[in-house]
Amino acid sequence: MASELDAAKRRELLVRAGLALASELSLPAVLQKIVDLACRVTRARYGALAVYGPDRRIQEFVTHGVTAAEREAIGAPPEGKGLLGALLLGGRPLRLASIPADRRSTGFPPGHPPMTSFLGVPIATGGRAFGNLYLTDKVGAPKFTDDDEWAAATLSRQAGVAVENATRYRETQVARRRLEAANEVTEAILEGRDTLDVLRMIARRARELVGATIATVATPDRNGDELVLRVADGDRAEELLGTRFPAGRIGDIGPTLFVPLAGRGRVFGAITVANRIGENPFSTDDVTVVQTFAGQAAVALEYARIQEELQRLALAEERERIAKELHDDVIQSLFAEGMALQAAEAMVDDPEAMTARLSSAVDHIDRVIRDLRSYIFGLRPGAFADRHLDGALRALAEGFAEGGAASITVEADPEAVSRLAGRASDVLQAAREAISNAVRHSGGEHVSVTLAGTEDGAAVLEIEDNGKGFDPSIIGERGQGLLNLRARAEALGGDLAIDSEPGRGSRLRIRIPL
Repeated sequence: MASELDAAKRRELLVRAGLALASELSLPAVLQKIVDLACRVTRARYGALAVYGPDRRIQEFVTHGVTAAEREAIGAPPEGKGLLGALLLGGRPLRLASIPADRRSTGFPPGHPPMTSFLGVPIATGGRAFGNLYLTDKVGAPKFTDDDEWAAATLSRQAGVAVENATRYRETQVARRRLEAANEVTEAILEGRDTLDVLRMIARRARELVGATIATVATPDRNGDELVLRVADGDRAEELLGTRFPAGRIGDIGPTLFVPLAGRGRVFGAITVANRIGENPFSTDDVTVVQTFAGQAAVALEYARIQEELQRLALAEERERIAKELHDDVIQSLFAEGMALQAAEAMVDDPEAMTARLSSAVDHIDRVIRDLRSYIFGLRPGAFADRHLDGALRALAEGFAEGGAASITVEADPEAVSRLAGRASDVLQAAREAISNAVRHSGGEHVSVTLAGTEDGAAVLEIEDNGKGFDPSIIGERGQGLLNLRARAEALGGDLAIDSEPGRGSRLRIRIPL
């Protein structure tokens, strides 16, 4: 009767075990529950569950009945040889009355508690061997029974389903974390964050996702002769940071995974994740994770290189722009002021007129100084920034007319002026270049400046003189002025038309879409 009661209780325990395992989604918790329940239903003093990798090496080893001190004294998990290896290769339950008496036994490592009876059953999931369940030292009996083997085998089948569910759940969670990490790194790259910050993020995320002890990113030094650890995250990271290769690593490094940083057909560094000696090796999935982050690290480094190139290009373009602005604005202003001062020679006999002309020259030179300061600080010249475009054009014309032989008139359509308010600075620079060319080169007595709207919704800036004219086909021989003017027209989204021939003056028309 006692035997039947024991059997009923065992079946009840197995039913509860199946329910408990089915409700657990954490794989480490599932593995521990399997071992604990197996020891309970078979009355084993000790139990262990070994999880094997693709290379049939033990990746995880969960125990029951062994204290933390005993685990530390035993050291590294078994390698799957001896009896454990026989169970793995056989794929069937294995029951022994005495472990030491079996010829396949290789003995126990130092610090291992003595064990006698043995029961081992394989655990399969998804049609493949997942691991083995080991039970030793039957309590109250010299060996495990047929009922114990049946109970352990039943539990292993339940465990297989639970492990499959937990594994799929873990894979889903890991995939989600990988996607989140990859998106985080991608956003950091697109935001243009500091390259070292991005690499630190990559190293930290890679290490966390594969459960590594340390992760590093190495790139070549300036000479390209050595690799330098630019980023380190994890155990002894500060000591590793800055290490050059070839050189010995700092600390005890066990399983290690190296993935190259490659882009455009060349390798320019490596990302490394590693564990301490004796810790678990990396899986194929871990390789995939690190490869993903290595690809992102390569993108981050390439992005940083491109940004540096763009900054250098922008600097060159800015220098070219400043040179053009100096030519168009400051040099032209100084030229106009020079002409005005030359004209002042004729006022020697009129002190009052001379004083007025000199005062005007001082004001104009002060303006040029302000513009130069603007260039120095990388700002656009603002000589007429606070004026209405109409008034700014008239002030510009007056400045040139004061020191020249030609009179200059300005007509501006109010509607065109209003619609060009946002581009007033560019319009003024174009007008300055055109007026300067007319005053300096045409030799005419009159220059007219007109800004008007057109029926097709554009504006036209027209500068006409009655001077000697020129041949537009040899525009390239006339210096930088007209070339700059064409570039300014294009910058405004419009185009430049030149109507001129020797002996009949010139007309320049810049059409600006509104």
